[in-house]
Amino acid sequence: MYNSRKKPMEETPEEITVIWSCTSDTCKGWMRDNFAFSAQPTCSLCGSVMEKSEKKLVVLVNSSFPPTKSS
Repeated sequence: MYNSRKKPMEETPEEITVIWSCTSDTCKGWMRDNFAFSAQPTCSLCGSVMEKSEKKLVVLVNSSFPPTKSS
């Protein structure tokens, strides 16, 4: 009876998002482009160079200050 009134989960919107992916074969690190701190970020997990790519992700809005990416 506890779960009998559970509301059905709403479908979350997804879209193709620009991300930065780690180039190291042994690391799975990635971050959204609009959450990166620099124009050419390095992986925070292993320190390797990152490259731009795309991934289908849940839509998130970065409500922090306007991006001020510097090299």
